[in-house]
Amino acid sequence: MTSPLHTFPLTVYYEDTDMGGIVYHANYLKYIERARSDWVRDKGIDQNAMRDCDGLIFAVRRVEADYLGPARLDDRLTVETRAVAVTGARLVIEQSVLRGTDVIFTAQVTIACLTLAGKPVKLPARLRTTG
Repeated sequence: MTSPLHTFPLTVYYEDTDMGGIVYHANYLKYIERARSDWVRDKGIDQNAMRDCDGLIFAVRRVEADYLGPARLDDRLTVETRAVAVTGARLVIEQSVLRGTDVIFTAQVTIACLTLAGKPVKLPARLRTTG
């Protein structure tokens, strides 16, 4: 199962970098989080309503990341996101950060759907059927 590719553009700002002008490693996790949130929104899922009305949230269960090259101040980047596996309560997503055509970061992220009390539950049907 592989879903269609979702793309999310971003620019590296001064606040994203370390003293050498290179993106600080933890910021890649922020970049892919923003892209996942945009991807979920594009799937028609309102995470605020899901939490407030249904008492459900998404949580990252696992991240496996590879840093392949540096991004620098003012770089224009693209985060590519696609679902690669869906089970009842988990979604596995592959994400890449690109500068032009160069892949500079990759991650495989496992997302779980939880109640507000932290109990695993089935993913919303919209994600289970379309990834």
